[in-house]
Amino acid sequence: MYSLTIVIVGAAAGLIVGLGLGLLWGHQSSPSGQRHREVERKLDQVLQDNKAYENEVVEHFSDTARLLNNLTESYRDVHNHLAKGAADLCQGNGPVALDQLQNQRDPSEIPANLASAQPPLDYAPKTSPDEKGMLNEEFGLDRNAMEAKTAEASQA
Repeated sequence: MYSLTIVIVGAAAGLIVGLGLGLLWGHQSSPSGQRHREVERKLDQVLQDNKAYENEVVEHFSDTARLLNNLTESYRDVHNHLAKGAADLCQGNGPVALDQLQNQRDPSEIPANLASAQPPLDYAPKTSPDEKGMLNEEFGLDRNAMEAKTAEASQA
């Protein structure tokens, strides 16, 4: 009914499939396979925890930024209210509202007329290169007079 070749090929194929399934089942049920699955499960859990933590950090800083913006707006409203009240109550001599300051230039910018200003010197300029400057230890001291006084004191 079946030829010998077909029977041998079928038996060989069955043997190969059986060996493959046996090896796969043996690997899955072995202690090293179980450890491998446990390590993969723990790694997945750590990755999920890390992702959740990153999402919490992003949400925290987003909420902080939103709250700080609200605080800034509230501070600006209070300042403008106080400035308006002061201007009304002080006949216009009160502080300027923040809304009026929006169009002015940056106060930290150095005006052009002061950009070339030189700081004052902390020393007296020398009249010649050999002269001792004001910051020198010997400035204003007469060495000859001091040596004469020292010589008189040692002779006496």
